[in-house]
Amino acid sequence: MVLVLVNLILILSCIVGISQSQLQVGFYADTCPDVESIVNGVVRDAFLSNSNTAPVLLRLHFHDCFVQGCDGSILIDNGPNAERHAFAHQGVGGFEVIERAKAQLEAVCPGVVSCSDIVALAARDAIALANGPAYQVPTGRRDGSVSDVSMANNMPGVSDSIEQLKAKFSQKGLSDQDLVVLTAAHTIGTTACFFMTDRLYNFFPSGGSDPSINSEFLPELKSMCPQNGDVNVRIPIDRGSGQTFDNQILQNIRSGAAVLESDARLYDDEATRSVVDSYFDALSPLFGPLFETDFVNSIVKMGQIDVQTGTQGEVRRVCGSFN
Repeated sequence: MVLVLVNLILILSCIVGISQSQLQVGFYADTCPDVESIVNGVVRDAFLSNSNTAPVLLRLHFHDCFVQGCDGSILIDNGPNAERHAFAHQGVGGFEVIERAKAQLEAVCPGVVSCSDIVALAARDAIALANGPAYQVPTGRRDGSVSDVSMANNMPGVSDSIEQLKAKFSQKGLSDQDLVVLTAAHTIGTTACFFMTDRLYNFFPSGGSDPSINSEFLPELKSMCPQNGDVNVRIPIDRGSGQTFDNQILQNIRSGAAVLESDARLYDDEATRSVVDSYFDALSPLFGPLFETDFVNSIVKMGQIDVQTGTQGEVRRVCGSFN
């Protein structure tokens, strides 16, 4: 009898563990039914004031999930050792949009909606505003209780080789296809010339420019980021389609017109190159794969990296501070 009870307890505990580890669409249906409309309204207002809000919020979601999982750790601002001050996070923004949404949610359903869920919902709404795909976001994340600048040391970087990029994504449970389509999120947004200097003027190992840059595109890049020029000047990452969420950036990669070195590296590897090419097959529009569908699958998958659920973590009252 005792053995039966022990086994029953173990089974129940496993079921509880599984249920707590899973996010679900409509998690706040009973506890905060207006959560999605409130977040959407805040994001829309921010976007109407500044269209750059879309790539900023998308990048915030990516950077949050790649360090300790999607737990809102990047939002904490408790001094110079906070994660958000990591070199790998430089240029990441959108914190004020998340705080604005959090304040409105606290007014109607205090202590219910996590900051990490707000980040995921805000990214989704930002993508839609940039003419990207609409999709449902599984929610139920809890906010983490650790924010450490050193934990962002292994973020994917613009100068990473394709081997490094594949390894970093694999460590997060993401496939080569996920790497390609999530990198294609660079279809919206800008980068600083600071990240272009070595690629244009001191490319390893022989110096000069990255030989993978299309010879017709190279003068254009150099004119936007001249040698010894202002490294803070920002340029579109997606040549020809920097304001619209589409797969143009993958076409740029194919033609040697990728702006970022890490984007260009996707064409160095047989596996990732085949994923890039697959979206331009003559039969792709009829029989797939479809870029937008694959992107949605990958970003939803990314949004579940090492999430805290159930009784784990906390629901912060203010996103920039632990309770």
